[in-house]
Amino acid sequence: MSSVTQWLLDPRIHDYLAIVKGARNGFVYGVKVRFPHALIMAILFGRGDWRSRFLVIYKATKQHAFNLAKFVSLYKTLLLLQRKANGGKQRSADTFVAGLLGGYVVFGDRSAVNEQIVLYVVSRVIASFMPRTGSPYSKAPAGASGSAVKPIPPDPRYFSVFAALSWGAVMWLFQHRGEAIQPGMFNSMTYLYRDSEVWTDLRTLLWHNT
Repeated sequence: MSSVTQWLLDPRIHDYLAIVKGARNGFVYGVKVRFPHALIMAILFGRGDWRSRFLVIYKATKQHAFNLAKFVSLYKTLLLLQRKANGGKQRSADTFVAGLLGGYVVFGDRSAVNEQIVLYVVSRVIASFMPRTGSPYSKAPAGASGSAVKPIPPDPRYFSVFAALSWGAVMWLFQHRGEAIQPGMFNSMTYLYRDSEVWTDLRTLLWHNT
């Protein structure tokens, strides 16, 4: 084993290197998630020439990737500081405090990308309160992390109600309070439900939207 490998595996610096690795993984995940999404949105709803569209794609991908990298590294740093302040033990509230402060610092400034990320997160938080079924999504053994926790899907009866209320509410909002809907979703819904009401010939009926 080389001296570099020994240094990397030294338990004394594990928590510090985990912050670096977390930032790296946050950046890579942000690129993987945002780039294809931004590309598809630019193709479907983008305006202007392709140079301006690619600039929008680049800016959105950059912001998403760097914000996730900053959040993960800040979150891990705050957890480490709290753990050290408590004699090396992590308390239940530490994750909430770290997420609270990290979310405020990194995602507190309103932007289109930050708004989408926060809405994604809050929808998962709300959905987590639905009663669960008795068995997890997958019965495969725990992953490399060694965690015994496996996500359990919502009870189908409650999910049906949740889905119905969600779609009923969003369709009402779209019709009567469209200004309150997040822009990306508003554009998608306009394409699906309003643009499909208008055509001038066979081309605009079957091939091209307008």
